[in-house]
Amino acid sequence: MTLWGGRFSQKLDDLAWALNSSLPVDQRMAIQDVDGSIAWASAIHKAGILSDEEHASISLGLDTIHKEFSSGQFSFVPSDEDIHTAVERRLSELIGAAAGKLHTGRSRNDQVATDFRLWVLQAIPELTSAFNNLQTALVEQAELALPHPQPFSQREKGVPSPTGEGKGEGEPTIMPGYTHLQRAQPILLAHWWLSHYWALKRDVERLQDLTKRVTVLPLGSGALAGAPFAVDRDSLAKSLGFAEVSQNSLDAVSDRDFAAEYLFVCSMAAVHLSKLAEQVVLYTTAEFGFLELSDAFSTGSSLMPQKKNPDVFELTRGKAGTLIGLLTGLMSTLKGLPSTYDKDLQEDKAPVFQATDTLLSILPVMAAALRTITVKPERMRSAIDSTMMATDLADYLVEKGLPFREAHSLAGRVVREAGEKNVRMEELPLEAYQAIGPFEADVYQVFDPLESINKRNTVGGTSLQSVKNQISKCRENIQTLK
Repeated sequence: MTLWGGRFSQKLDDLAWALNSSLPVDQRMAIQDVDGSIAWASAIHKAGILSDEEHASISLGLDTIHKEFSSGQFSFVPSDEDIHTAVERRLSELIGAAAGKLHTGRSRNDQVATDFRLWVLQAIPELTSAFNNLQTALVEQAELALPHPQPFSQREKGVPSPTGEGKGEGEPTIMPGYTHLQRAQPILLAHWWLSHYWALKRDVERLQDLTKRVTVLPLGSGALAGAPFAVDRDSLAKSLGFAEVSQNSLDAVSDRDFAAEYLFVCSMAAVHLSKLAEQVVLYTTAEFGFLELSDAFSTGSSLMPQKKNPDVFELTRGKAGTLIGLLTGLMSTLKGLPSTYDKDLQEDKAPVFQATDTLLSILPVMAAALRTITVKPERMRSAIDSTMMATDLADYLVEKGLPFREAHSLAGRVVREAGEKNVRMEELPLEAYQAIGPFEADVYQVFDPLESINKRNTVGGTSLQSVKNQISKCRENIQTLK
């Protein structure tokens, strides 16, 4: 059984059939196809195409098929060209000739576009939840890096706040911040964790914003020219959970902007995950030693017994390239299609499915790996040296009235002087400072990294108070996503 063929005198060549069949991919939209068919049956019943008896029979048959798909009991046969054919074939087996009326006024062109949009609309909340889990893990780590921290998950459950955490006087964990992968200025570790939170927040916002462009119903557009029957498309849209109906049938059956945009969101998210993964890979090396992965999220070498490899994060970094490739592939497919629906569009679903599966495999593993990571605060602290407070030294002179550009030059001379004498900046005698510029005895206070951090107290800065404010905003955002 095919949904076409009356004008052909020969059956399709076997190899051509294998190439043409989309069932291995689009069977993933089985539930969406049945849901769309149930709604369409109701719409053409109201339009007078189906009698009450036919509508009842078709609805009952589709409900049975829905249950078969949900329970995994549906059986495909070799003649099922695609999911639409499989559903109609099974409906014919269940209710007979009345099944042939279901496709009245409908084309596989508007049908598949509807199924695809329904699938994406259901994937967006699932992805959002997975992002939410990783964001929560980042907030938990940020809280653990503050004095007397308590993870967000424990706060939600009412767990009493811990009182020690092995941090002496309860100072926050500090680390070197980097630009150009060179040590730049000291920052709070919590600030670093949260930097990845905000990138993921933008990804979630893009996903949610995409929803309004996905929730446009193409069903009722027919093959390209619209339906010839009085179908109430607004009512049809509401029954399927769409916000509005498409306004041009030609555009409706060919529009895959939403799929390309979805892949862009997935690719952008993968780039953000890759950046986080790359930094974790670096920070777990012996050369940095800032972090250590749990054995549960590390692998070894088949040759070198000592190896502890961050494969989870390397795979995350690598899969970003795969996701970018999926986006590029679909964009290349779409770039020059000549008409409304073309068979090229059969290539639209596989990359979307693959991108979704890839992110849903990465995100929970990343979250679990981060929750079990060990931070090495002493190693981070030891990587901070006084040259990283050179900007604070310039600011010190600015506070004494010097223009910043002059202060910058004098601070640079201090850095050079210390380097030439092979001493730390705080080890230079006051006389050496005063030979360079208007420094006083209080200059040595500049070299306290925590003081440097807490001076950055503007919104978005790395100070303790600013980071606490960030965490509060992150918590509020996480709650809105639940």
